[in-house]
Amino acid sequence: MTEPKGELAIRDLAMPADTNQHGDISGGWLMSQMDIAGAVTARARAHGRVATVAVTGFTFHRAVLVGDVVCCYADIQKVGTTSITIGIEAWVLRPQESKNHFKVTEGVFTFVALDESGKKCPVPPE
Repeated sequence: MTEPKGELAIRDLAMPADTNQHGDISGGWLMSQMDIAGAVTARARAHGRVATVAVTGFTFHRAVLVGDVVCCYADIQKVGTTSITIGIEAWVLRPQESKNHFKVTEGVFTFVALDESGKKCPVPPE
């Protein structure tokens, strides 16, 4: 695939503080960025508060380096009674490479809609 699937949800710059012991960007940091992107998308669809309840099918394709611009794209795959399942792809912009825009990670995140007291509630119709 040469283009991301879904809509751009967030963009962030990978910084030295986000590295692991080998100097690459930590997988945990990248997962966190993807979770935020999914939450932004799920919150907009649910018209309110959401919480992550599951992450499945997570695959790391390439390392993220310091200085990469990480772009997370969200694609709503399913809306249930109280849940929203979203495919998230993380792509990087790396100007110093000839193919400077490529997918580094993908996963499926499931969120549940919450009411004001933090209990799950129905996702409203679109």
